[in-house]
Amino acid sequence: MKGPLFYSKILLFGEYGIIKDSKGLSIPYNFYNGALKIEDNPSEIAQKSNASLKKFALYLKQLQTDTPDLVQFDMEKLEQDLQAGMYFDSSIPQGYGVGSSGALVAAVYDKYAVNKITVLENLTREKLLQLKGIFAEMESFFHGKSSGLDPLNSYLSLPILINSKDHIEPAGIPSQATEGKGAVFLIDSGIVGETAPLVNIFMENLKNEGFRTMMKEQFSKFTDAAVEGFLKGNFKSVFDNTKQLSKIALSHFRPMIPEQFLNVWQKGIDTNDYYLKLCGSGGGGYILGFTEDLEKAKASLKDYKLEVVYQF
Repeated sequence: MKGPLFYSKILLFGEYGIIKDSKGLSIPYNFYNGALKIEDNPSEIAQKSNASLKKFALYLKQLQTDTPDLVQFDMEKLEQDLQAGMYFDSSIPQGYGVGSSGALVAAVYDKYAVNKITVLENLTREKLLQLKGIFAEMESFFHGKSSGLDPLNSYLSLPILINSKDHIEPAGIPSQATEGKGAVFLIDSGIVGETAPLVNIFMENLKNEGFRTMMKEQFSKFTDAAVEGFLKGNFKSVFDNTKQLSKIALSHFRPMIPEQFLNVWQKGIDTNDYYLKLCGSGGGGYILGFTEDLEKAKASLKDYKLEVVYQF
């Protein structure tokens, strides 16, 4: 047995801000994917994944008992498949900010949810919010608190515009220009990030009035403008606002930036060769980069391998 593929995702804009109702823009990233599988001679990794899925199944059983109106699963089928050794075969790195648990949640919902909302029907705002709510509850098994956006992105495989917590919609983004000089790229920090502790730091910071004001008057303003610019293909606005967001991250999100990248981060702001951003919650995993000139960014970051996500 092999289920359909579910892709990783990248939150281009809105990291942390979407918790506080700033805009966000999330796109599928087809380079990584995962699928549910059963095979005869499972590897050690497959057995580990199977053990972890069994714990997840217990959580889902409790979830449907606690919130019967939210979601129901074919538990009998799920438990049968798990007994047969089902696991999640994934190339999506864990703790890298590209949605490994999101793809898993999407795959389990797709295969085992009863009366599931499918991608083929008319996806009204109500249905999108309902899906996001289900996915948030399912994914909180992995993160403690989830917005449900990663699984939603993975499930729909469409760019998603987050206007606010209660207003999300599929978005059209400008098509890629493979000859274009400008690019969004990823750098591998070589460190695995832990989401939950960093979200806790952020929630603690929000108790500080100065930090709240900065989020509202600066972070949200620049994020919203960068999202608008990106959707309209106004890349000058994207770069201007991303530079501001890169500065804010260095000043206010320092614990989320791996120590050895602080100078590299500053160098981008000083030279304008590239601007770095957090990819997901940060703390390791991937770092997101934006550049108007990919060759210049590659030369400037010659010690790192750049993985291009989007060119314009």
